[in-house]
Amino acid sequence: MDRLIFRAQILTLYPEMFPGPLGTSLAGRALDEGRWSLDAVQIRDFAEDRHRSVDDTPAGGGAGMVLRADVLGRAVDHARARQPDAPLIYMSPRGAPLTQARVRDLAAGPGATILCGRFEGVDQRLLDAREIEEISIGDYILSGGELGAMVLLDACIRLIPGVMGAALSGEDESFENGLLEYPHYTRPQEWEGRTIPEVLRSGDHARIAAWRNDAARELTRLRRPDLWERHPDARVRSPSGVRREKKDE
Repeated sequence: MDRLIFRAQILTLYPEMFPGPLGTSLAGRALDEGRWSLDAVQIRDFAEDRHRSVDDTPAGGGAGMVLRADVLGRAVDHARARQPDAPLIYMSPRGAPLTQARVRDLAAGPGATILCGRFEGVDQRLLDAREIEEISIGDYILSGGELGAMVLLDACIRLIPGVMGAALSGEDESFENGLLEYPHYTRPQEWEGRTIPEVLRSGDHARIAAWRNDAARELTRLRRPDLWERHPDARVRSPSGVRREKKDE
């Protein structure tokens, strides 16, 4: 290998969930090839009472249980000592939205230690006392952080050199250039009366590139105005704050 492998540590109450889907397809093959490694750490191993307690009732009352700062602190410190250069991430609906840019940064690094919450979450004092990055994969709630960790890792692993077959296979995908990806077609040429656009059958690479760029821009404008608003091609802001493409004078 021409680089250090990407090392993932998962702090979880359910280590049996891993590798799960990460053991199949591209990620699984890369794991077998040693391009990345995975260590699922049981949080309960850091409890000190005979019941291996990891949670308690919320201070101030309320439903559910909260993961204890003392137990998590020991687990986090153990993981950080094993991999001090890796960022420590907590999967949380309160976190910053995961972006392709952040995925690329992580994939280029030594790996990540990911804390998976359960119940009502973790004691805030842990987040205040340790350097922990909170990341969200969307505006919805899951039963725990494990599935979010898998999403994050899958996004990173596919960008590790040698994991995807073609060196450029990730460069034209959605979000790589701030746009959604253009539509794709393949054989047969006609299906249920629908044909592949003529330009894609023309063999004219310049025309094909222009068509794909225009299609990506239009899809993004229609389906993700929030992305389009931030794109350099959206030149003029409307009074409502949504940018419009600059009209030819």
